[in-house]
Amino acid sequence: MGRITEDLIRRNAEHNECVIFSLEELSLHQQEIEKLEHIDKWCRELKILYLQNNLIGKIENVSKLKKLEYLNLALNNIEKIENLEGCEGLTKLDLTVNFIGELSSIKTLQHNIHLKEIFLMGNPCADFEGYRPFVVATLPQLKWLDGKEIERSERIQALQNFPVIEQQIREQEKAYCLRRAEDKKEAQRKLQEEQENKEKKSRPGFDGHWYTDITTARPSSVESKDHLQAPEIQEGEYTKKKLDDCEDDLEFWNKPSLFTPESRLETLRHIEKQREDQEKLREKKKKVKLPRTLITEDGKTLNVNEPKLDFSLKDDEKRNQIILDLAVYRYMDTSLIDVDVQPTYVRVMVKGKPFQLVLPAEVKPDSSSVKRSQTTGHLLICMPKVGEVITGGQRASKPVKSTSDHSMEQTNKRTLPDSIPKWLHRF
Repeated sequence: MGRITEDLIRRNAEHNECVIFSLEELSLHQQEIEKLEHIDKWCRELKILYLQNNLIGKIENVSKLKKLEYLNLALNNIEKIENLEGCEGLTKLDLTVNFIGELSSIKTLQHNIHLKEIFLMGNPCADFEGYRPFVVATLPQLKWLDGKEIERSERIQALQNFPVIEQQIREQEKAYCLRRAEDKKEAQRKLQEEQENKEKKSRPGFDGHWYTDITTARPSSVESKDHLQAPEIQEGEYTKKKLDDCEDDLEFWNKPSLFTPESRLETLRHIEKQREDQEKLREKKKKVKLPRTLITEDGKTLNVNEPKLDFSLKDDEKRNQIILDLAVYRYMDTSLIDVDVQPTYVRVMVKGKPFQLVLPAEVKPDSSSVKRSQTTGHLLICMPKVGEVITGGQRASKPVKSTSDHSMEQTNKRTLPDSIPKWLHRF
């Protein structure tokens, strides 16, 4: 249910710097509002008020808007014209496509002496015989009715025939009120049936199965197997639930119904329920989301780039080491990065998302080092190979010390060989 709140009004008052007490124009259309409230207390200076395409069932709480000139209440659930006597400056009223059946209720607008234009098309009363002459004769201040100008001759004729027309309108109003009372009873009966069906479905054992408490302990192997299959079972339940919801949705929209305030409210409740169910399903799917496979059951390490980062992998033969340059987000906090170097692969967790790369040769995890550029945010991981190269009786490979200086990163890059193995790629 949508309600008129101070926050809602402020969000729609940006043109007035979100100040509501001096607001002259306010648009609250398509907000699923069911009750008209608070506006006469918070927005006394209003001149134009748009409330079309909501679910408002009664005109109320606007009588203090003395400066209101234009009120749009089209496409709502209003059944009677009332509580507008206090709107002294009202010149235009739009009540298109509502449920006004009491046409005689327009007499309350006789006090609105500045009212020049009114729209009542699409209401049940607009189908009454003598509808237009009755309105023209009842409201002498009107200049336009349903977008059509009222001619002087039309008004004279309406006033002459008014006693007969008024009697016809009263009889048609009475017949409409009887039909409307029956529609309300039918809607109440359907609502009660739906509630009873929901209560039945919520009772245990409704699916036709008998359940008993089994206290016998199951073997641990069976429990572990069930645990492994749980996500698959839950996924199947979600699919079944989705199919059931689709069937219910089709049944609802294919079901014939009258165009009444109750049917509009029923449609809103159905749409709201669909939204809630979809949100619950999304939340459950997030909870049972399976972790990404990094190493297969047979021990094979996979290449994974879930954070979708650019990278380059280089083989520094001169220093006998492998260098990984990972383009981590520049402004990301270093505490959100976790590096794990293994003999055959390297894994970097970036905000919980894994980046994993299989190495072309075995490396020394204990001798590896990591540094991060303060300028670009890139992560440079240096991993010495296990097989050392001997030149001139001395060892050529030395562990690279950890530092955050970007100039050292640039120096190391300049000493890298031009040749890059063909297996290097980006995924």
